[in-house]
Amino acid sequence: MSQLFDAIKEWLIDYGVFGLFFVSFADSSFLPIPPDVLLISMAFAAPENVFWYAFLTTFASVVGAIFGWYIGHKLGRPVLLLIFSEEKIKKVEHYFNKYGPVAILISAFTPLPYKVFTIFAGISKIPLRMLVTWSIVGRGARFFLEAAIIALLGTQAKPFFEEHFSMVTISFGILFICLYLIYLVFRKRKLA
Repeated sequence: MSQLFDAIKEWLIDYGVFGLFFVSFADSSFLPIPPDVLLISMAFAAPENVFWYAFLTTFASVVGAIFGWYIGHKLGRPVLLLIFSEEKIKKVEHYFNKYGPVAILISAFTPLPYKVFTIFAGISKIPLRMLVTWSIVGRGARFFLEAAIIALLGTQAKPFFEEHFSMVTISFGILFICLYLIYLVFRKRKLA
């Protein structure tokens, strides 16, 4: 599987920014290849373009999220009904509607499968503008953080990404959850 993944990565690198755009778009809606791999490889090859690559990755990822939302909106519910009961789907929808923004933000920033959340946002009828807003924030933060690390550390960033980046994104995800819970507590007290 690793050899197949590497072969696909090398093939996409040959297409430069078009390959980066495609994988960023597809990762948000249907393909299980994270755009970070291509973004980081291309940024090491051309560090002067690192922030352009981060912008392109963010933009394509958000466009892909919109496509994922449409997949969920048009096709998701009938497919889910083949697997799960209506009651279970409604229960998950309830929680997704209640915590949707933070779920989108966390999935956009962390190694969680982002496409699952974009598709479920469409199934749950989360407003598209909400998906776009939190996708821009989460994906932009992730890809521009990678770009900043490469710009600051140069080739020394490679071991950092290999050893620590997943833990950094998960830590930020936990921080987002804590901040969101604090926000909910203060909002509840204010309304009481």
